[in-house]
Amino acid sequence: QVQLVESGGGLVQAGGSLRLSCAASGIIFSINYMGWYRQAPGKQRELVARIFSGGSTNYADSVKGRFTISRDNASNTVTLQMSSLKPEDTAVYYCNAEVRPTRTPLDYLYWGQGTQVTVSS
Repeated sequence: QVQLVESGGGLVQAGGSLRLSCAASGIIFSINYMGWYRQAPGKQRELVARIFSGGSTNYADSVKGRFTISRDNASNTVTLQMSSLKPEDTAVYYCNAEVRPTRTPLDYLYWGQGTQVTVSS
């Protein structure tokens, strides 16, 4: 079993910055990718950013140039640095990770509990 524990959400004014962190723990052989999704009220959950084990990244168009995702493979931690925040960034942010628990090539997707980010105008 794998647990993802998020931290760093909160309330910030438009134009401000926040940093989210997520640490994975449990039975982990390797992690293919770690990332962040968000879900605003009345909307579907959407990908914000994702980083693969080799360092390549994906970003939603709406956050490119404002958000930066990074990863520490040694500690199985992913960080999302959010800058120039806008009210439309308000959402619950969820960490997720695709994990291989053993050498057997079977991967599983895990989710964190979510952390609220609120950007006031």
